[in-house]
Amino acid sequence: MKSNPKANWTPDNIKTLCKAYNITLRQRSTSHAVLTNKKGKHLTIPMHKSIKPVYIRYLVKLIESI
Repeated sequence: MKSNPKANWTPDNIKTLCKAYNITLRQRSTSHAVLTNKKGKHLTIPMHKSIKPVYIRYLVKLIESI
């Protein structure tokens, strides 16, 4: 993801990544998900068919901050 944020990343990819890095993903019947890392930092991502590159970059920063 870090080397190619413009790839066609899907919500399933985000969910898999969250499980791998122990990031809490909360989505309550909306189109957006709230991701929270161990330090308590939050990121809100719209969970559509493909995730925009800007949100992938934010997610990479969230993971790196752990």
